[in-house]
Amino acid sequence: MPNNSQNNITALNFAFLWFGAAVSIAEIMTGGLLAPLGFQTGIGAIIAGHLMGTTILVLGGIIGTEERIPALASTRISFGTYGSYLFSGLNVLQLLGWTAVMIMAGARSVNQITKTLWSFDHIALWSVVIGLLICLWIWTGKEGWKKWNLTAVFALFILTILLSLVVFQDDGIFTKRPAGSMTLGTAIELNVIMPLSWLPLIADYTRFARHKRDGAWGSWLGYFTGSCWMYIIGLGTAIAAENSDITAMMLVANLGFVALGIVILSTVTTTFLDAYSAGVTFLNFFPKLPEKTVALVMGGLGTILALLVNMEQYENFLYAIGSVFAPLFAIVLTDYFILKNKKADPQLMINWNALLVWILGIVLYYQFIKFDLILGATAPVMACTGGIYLLTWRCTKTWKCLKVSQKTYAQ
Repeated sequence: MPNNSQNNITALNFAFLWFGAAVSIAEIMTGGLLAPLGFQTGIGAIIAGHLMGTTILVLGGIIGTEERIPALASTRISFGTYGSYLFSGLNVLQLLGWTAVMIMAGARSVNQITKTLWSFDHIALWSVVIGLLICLWIWTGKEGWKKWNLTAVFALFILTILLSLVVFQDDGIFTKRPAGSMTLGTAIELNVIMPLSWLPLIADYTRFARHKRDGAWGSWLGYFTGSCWMYIIGLGTAIAAENSDITAMMLVANLGFVALGIVILSTVTTTFLDAYSAGVTFLNFFPKLPEKTVALVMGGLGTILALLVNMEQYENFLYAIGSVFAPLFAIVLTDYFILKNKKADPQLMINWNALLVWILGIVLYYQFIKFDLILGATAPVMACTGGIYLLTWRCTKTWKCLKVSQKTYAQ
């Protein structure tokens, strides 16, 4: 494996990076949705879903380390150049969506805290402030976020310990009877989707790993630990307060400045990854543009969108991400790890078989959501999509659009 001066990120760096990404209001908020299961069943769903989701996530990261390519560039292996353009466009949209959602969620929480503490009420201003902090994080560059992320995640670690102590001082959380209704399959799916949402960008970072094991184990441990912890805090909060609003809980517990620190730091350490990777993905269209500049533009666009975003469709947004990227990466992972297609063919414009199987996977995802299987929808859909691709690739080898010289023709 090639190793140059850029490929120097260690397992510890990745653990802190992905722990910081996992410590977010979005993860706590999603954990709160599991409250109808009760604490014990909820914990089981969190662990089971994250075991599946984080493992799938890391497989995508391994491709980035081995081939030294960003995440969406790996889709060229299966789908060709034009196919990768399609998914790059979808990924830029979902990452801008995440950037806007995270900035708005953080701004609402900060505004609620400042309104309670100092009667200062201005969500739009806080959206801009958080957006500027994210752009500052991006501007520091790779060496900068290695250094600053270490400091920020350590601070978040201390702050979330304090938050955990407040949430779990109520013993009634562990015995309170569940209220409301949610199936185990739905709960597991909500846990799998969150790490899956990072799948289209993990290789943007693991391509700089010192060794494959650094990128894989560091990312797995950092994300699994941080995300499970945040989900459990959200679950416990929603059960104790019968309200999934984590900000209100922190204010009731008189956390004050601690609450403010948790919200701002967690929003910035998570959302800068979305904005940065939106920029990296955009380079799939225009590879000669400066990476950092494009990422800063994406951070600015995300901030503007945050001023217009509607948070009421959050759960549907998660399902939309799962429907698109679960079958997509099922095909890429099958191609890379099972069929051993390690390199993208520069002559391949479109692989029609891969594209058709991907569309079938999207249809299957929404059908499996209706079936409400105990494993959720993502894992079964990825298994089915990968299996269909595996069964059909040999007899559809000619279903490709190839480039010859300056002309393109269909085989």
